[in-house]
Amino acid sequence: MKRMCFLSLALAAALTIGCRGDDRSARTTKPEAGAPVGTSGAADVSRGDQNFVKDAAIAGMAEIELGRMAQQKAMDSNVKKFGQMMVEDHTKAGEALKSIATENRIEMPAQVDDDHKDKAEKLAAKTGADFDRDYADMMVDGHQAFVDKLESRIDKDTLSKWKAEYERKTGDAKERAEAEVKAVAVTAEKSDDPNTQSLNNWAADTYPVAFAHLQAAKDLLDGVRKRATN
Repeated sequence: MKRMCFLSLALAAALTIGCRGDDRSARTTKPEAGAPVGTSGAADVSRGDQNFVKDAAIAGMAEIELGRMAQQKAMDSNVKKFGQMMVEDHTKAGEALKSIATENRIEMPAQVDDDHKDKAEKLAAKTGADFDRDYADMMVDGHQAFVDKLESRIDKDTLSKWKAEYERKTGDAKERAEAEVKAVAVTAEKSDDPNTQSLNNWAADTYPVAFAHLQAAKDLLDGVRKRATN
């Protein structure tokens, strides 16, 4: 029941964020017409922004690839459902990131890196319960790293307050879901660089769903392990 709650609240957070997309984009400064590729008007895109786009895009593409694999190979129906959610949610987040990158003339990677390719190949060799366990384990590790990356671009004060509120509401699944939807209250870290600000906005918008994915992945791994011992 708790696992399905997290899957549902991830969708709720995604729908809430979608309604706010116009407000976020309205605050993003567009590059000047005729600006050189890789710049936003007068200032070059920072190496940190370029690396963030690269890492976030690769992480998203990897989740989509592994999600499709889970839909095809998983034995556990919950693993299949999680895989489907990964494909749908990371596709949406990736499209939003690509739009920002294009607007600010930041290069997007065309494929995942060698590390993610190697992990995908190893997972593809697994079957049955071994596949389910290893996939769920990868989802926990991957989403923890992704959440940490997003948090680096979110206002620390609002993030701290939200986390305190979230931890306070741990007893009831409904309250926990309500607290999760309130995660859209986290705000982007402020920056004078329009490229950085637009990416910070994306990170703040993406965070609630990413956090929900992390919690759902932990529950998924716990469930897979318990069923394996029965």
